[in-house]
Amino acid sequence: MADKQISLPAKLINGGIAGLIGVTCVFPIDLAKTRLQNQQNGQRMYASMSDCLIKTIRSEGYFGMYRGAAVNLTLVTPEKAIKLAANDFFRHQLSKDGQKLTLPKEMLAGCGAGTCQVIVTTPMEMLKIQLQDAGRIAAQRKSLAAQAQLSAQGGVHPSLEAPAAPRPTATQLTRKLLRTHGIAGLYKGLGATLLRDVPFSIVYFPLFANLDQLGRPSSEEKSPFYVSFLAGCVAGSAAAVAVNPCDVVKTRLQSLQRGINEDTYSGLLDCARKIWRHEGPSAFLKGAYCRALVIAPLFGIAQVVYFFGIAESLLGLLQEPQA
Repeated sequence: MADKQISLPAKLINGGIAGLIGVTCVFPIDLAKTRLQNQQNGQRMYASMSDCLIKTIRSEGYFGMYRGAAVNLTLVTPEKAIKLAANDFFRHQLSKDGQKLTLPKEMLAGCGAGTCQVIVTTPMEMLKIQLQDAGRIAAQRKSLAAQAQLSAQGGVHPSLEAPAAPRPTATQLTRKLLRTHGIAGLYKGLGATLLRDVPFSIVYFPLFANLDQLGRPSSEEKSPFYVSFLAGCVAGSAAAVAVNPCDVVKTRLQSLQRGINEDTYSGLLDCARKIWRHEGPSAFLKGAYCRALVIAPLFGIAQVVYFFGIAESLLGLLQEPQA
């Protein structure tokens, strides 16, 4: 990636295409990750990722697994484009005379990329989490209402179902947050997002670059696409698991609705302290395997699209002189 100059529009288009393909493929797993991370020990609705997806399909239908996908598909293009293009930009600025970047400089470039992307990532995640977790909250309330009705009827099976709570849309959530909190409402959890995304990029980009380098036939040639794909998968999974504790804290802070008897949090440290005290250190790894399953193909696909140069081909066709 460092040897070849690629135009900024091409970088942005490649990142956007990669993001759209990746999100479409892995979004149900991301939904399961959010719901597993948000449930607390007192009110466990799901035992595992597969249990979460099965229950989601039963209660909300197949498309229930894609709640919040529209937000992601809308904003993932600028988010992935900024991340990939910023890393490329910082690597280019930090390299001298085409020499290979040192590990500290690779990490610095990744840090810059992670910092830039939160401009889009924070509001995207804020809205996505509300939509993804709405089904869990509704299912929990329905279950508790049914149990209460069963107890009131002396063990007789309840004949009435609890009314379904209306689920907000992304547009309604955005308007409400802007009206009540201003632009800051969309950036709730910004600190936790930075704590997740900056270390992620610091780990991911240098690890990917070095793994990808191992598959190059020579220093002048690019690695085969399958090497780039595998390098993206391995680096993405490793980075995702490494920063999962920050992702758990971020998810909890950005969730506006709570289930019955679930903790509320006043800030990043308060959230981390309560999770540790009430749920134990293992709670910081909730959804870690889901996140690894999401990130691995997401970044594998991203790197393949980026290195195939789909955007360069499209731009080349558009720029061909008319006969």
